[in-house]
Amino acid sequence: MTTIATDPVVLRGQLLLPQGLTPGQLTVHDGKIAEITMDPGIREDTLILPGFVDTHVHGGGGGDTMDGPGGLARMARLHARHGTTTLLPTTITNPWDTVLSALQAVADVTRHPVPGGADMPGAHLEGPFISPQRLGAQPPFTLDPTPERLDEILKLGVVRAVTIAPELTGATAAAARLARAGVRVGVGHTRADADTVLAFLTVVHASGGQGAATHLFNAMGGVEGRSPGPAGALMSDPLATLEIILDGVHVHDAAFRLARAAAPERVMLITDAMRATGLGDGHSELGGQAVTVRGSRATLPDGTLAGSVLTMDEALRRAVAAGVPLHEASRMASLTPARSVGLRDRGELRVGLRADLTVLDDTLRVQDVWVAGQRITSGAAEGSVEGRV
Repeated sequence: MTTIATDPVVLRGQLLLPQGLTPGQLTVHDGKIAEITMDPGIREDTLILPGFVDTHVHGGGGGDTMDGPGGLARMARLHARHGTTTLLPTTITNPWDTVLSALQAVADVTRHPVPGGADMPGAHLEGPFISPQRLGAQPPFTLDPTPERLDEILKLGVVRAVTIAPELTGATAAAARLARAGVRVGVGHTRADADTVLAFLTVVHASGGQGAATHLFNAMGGVEGRSPGPAGALMSDPLATLEIILDGVHVHDAAFRLARAAAPERVMLITDAMRATGLGDGHSELGGQAVTVRGSRATLPDGTLAGSVLTMDEALRRAVAAGVPLHEASRMASLTPARSVGLRDRGELRVGLRADLTVLDDTLRVQDVWVAGQRITSGAAEGSVEGRV
């Protein structure tokens, strides 16, 4: 259920401002944060955070990016119930015409938002511009990023993030062009060495773009002293933002702590969620491939991880459980991902920004969600990892 607020609405509790939790009240009006007032007398333990921003999500609630409008609506509503107020529907490697059709559906949804769902201001194109030797769970329909293919995706005007393996023919020229067009350029599904990745990122930054790691540590080589690989290059680059799937399956806690130590303001939480997210154990599919879900693990028949069944509220709880202060975990879930894809109207609690809000109790369970000033009545979303502030 979505409630449209036409008159000013006041929320009271512990506001997560840049300096940390502060007792006060926040006024929502005309879809924006109209006023923030500090009030040390407020004793409510309700936590009011910026809404979560997920820049890498394939599906959820039985829907998938590749399904078209119906699938996009299902995933938008499922993730909104878990505190995500903005998401980038993410494609999977498929025949090129199928990928273009999926992007067109996302473009249509950006013009007609899903009632009761997260905002979808654009797409993440993950595949087909990836290495055929580093597919992970991507189907084998890889392509090089030719100028003609870039013409087709840029014409749609919907791609905000793209994943490219830097070693592909034409990858560097494509990265420069995409960066100039305002598209975040992610390094992922790659066999490139560290020098190739660093040179690739240099071109992205020189072209005025934002470089990124697509699910850091996954579908790329590991870090060694004489061979730091893509992960080492991405952490050492001073500008690249770093997607991490913090589900207890994809990334070891020590690897998460390493990334945080290397780049505390550049780490961002993502879900990489697939269609079965929110549906429990059972059988599902990803890109036409059979997937089995057991607990927090989704796998192909050969055991390859097939995305995740993570939600952003659980990712936040896991970060806090790993020792990350709530204000820093919130930045990983909201501000850093928003800025990484050029969204400057959301991601923090500040007067004049969109009223995208996630309201939590003191165990970090979702109580309410507001998307552009519209309240989504969700009740407490279930989660499995305890984290108390």
